[in-house]
Amino acid sequence: MHMIDGVTKGDQYRALGLSTLAFTVCFAVWTIFSIIGVKIKQELGLSETQFGLLVATPVLTGSISRIFLGVWTEQFGGRIMLPLQMLITAVSVWLLASVQTYEVFLLAALGLGLAGGSFIIGIAYVSRWFETEKQGTALGIFGVGNVGAAVTNFAAPFLVVALGWQDSARVYAVVLVIMAIAFYIFAKTDPVQKKRKETGAKVVPAKEQLEPLKDIRVWRFATYYFFVFGGFVALASFLPRYYVGAYGVELTTAGVFAGLYSLPGSVFRALGGWFSDKWGARFVMYLTFIVSLICLFFMSYPDTAYTIQGIEGPITFNIGLSVGVFVFLSIVLGFVMSLGKAAVYKHIPVYYPHHVGSVGGLVGMIGGLGGFVLPLTFGVLLDATGIWTVPFMLMFAVVAVSTVWMHIAIRRMERDRYPELVGEKYLSDVPDAPHPKPAT
Repeated sequence: MHMIDGVTKGDQYRALGLSTLAFTVCFAVWTIFSIIGVKIKQELGLSETQFGLLVATPVLTGSISRIFLGVWTEQFGGRIMLPLQMLITAVSVWLLASVQTYEVFLLAALGLGLAGGSFIIGIAYVSRWFETEKQGTALGIFGVGNVGAAVTNFAAPFLVVALGWQDSARVYAVVLVIMAIAFYIFAKTDPVQKKRKETGAKVVPAKEQLEPLKDIRVWRFATYYFFVFGGFVALASFLPRYYVGAYGVELTTAGVFAGLYSLPGSVFRALGGWFSDKWGARFVMYLTFIVSLICLFFMSYPDTAYTIQGIEGPITFNIGLSVGVFVFLSIVLGFVMSLGKAAVYKHIPVYYPHHVGSVGGLVGMIGGLGGFVLPLTFGVLLDATGIWTVPFMLMFAVVAVSTVWMHIAIRRMERDRYPELVGEKYLSDVPDAPHPKPAT
């Protein structure tokens, strides 16, 4: 294994550290409606469906923007694109504080959603600094920036109590501007972009960058990401509202409980990248889906009372999760989802080393759309059924479908490419990784 020409370990650490910090700030901004949205809901008297749409709208922009932000990053480099994206987002966040009506809140939320596009910019930028053998770990560490959701869940409720939600939004905007300036000053031009400038090589046309999107494998990776990332964003936004409504806790307490989900759902992404480098991304995906199914089965079960006719009269059994057990299950769920997020993105720079921006942008867009569709669907289902746990029933169904599709696709690929290994340990999804041999 050799270092990339002209790149030192210091350069790698600088790029990874600055990108991760910037992504953390952007992700904190991206999920701000999970907290201030509760106050806005109370002030405007919104229904669950309207609240779901408000929380989901930033995710829509952050998702759709990823495809073209990824292409532009491939063309112009992350050192230019990331500060530019943060500055534009900061303007929308600042203006949010002066909004009065629900409709204008939705428009402001669209602009705020650009913060979510920082992910693909960072992925494309960071991947250019690291060798293939280390990209899984590096991108996993970068993905720890998801901890921004936990920062918002932990800190924003107290900020709102102290300053009000309007000034809290202004604080977020100022932090974004500071981070944008710092990144531009201290970050370096990535080696690919630097070499392109030195040699005068032409920028790859957008049409050519989008060519790999015809590959069905890209869309399979995207569906995995719909759950592990889209579901993560959806639950990070929904859980504060769930704890307030289902368990009757205060907003600050609900924020802490939701943060306990978001924290492992973020910081262990680096571990997921390391696992993917060591044992293969496919193993990590199976672990993620199976454990998620178990957790969501119990989380989706509503409080239920059973009455049976006993010898001496009716006997009633109450089945339900205490808030403590529910928080514990959410922590486990967040942990395995963080592993899955890293596993999905382990594949992309290996399969598509020259199209990380476009392919990663599509996968991120589909995953992000999960963060838009799911909160909105949560609100619709809650209004329609009146059952607090129905969002987790939906999540269980999503994971079940994804697991079945993944398993069928893998078995078919094994039969077609490596028939002599059918029935043996699952092959790595990485084409240049060593394949297991039949047991003797």
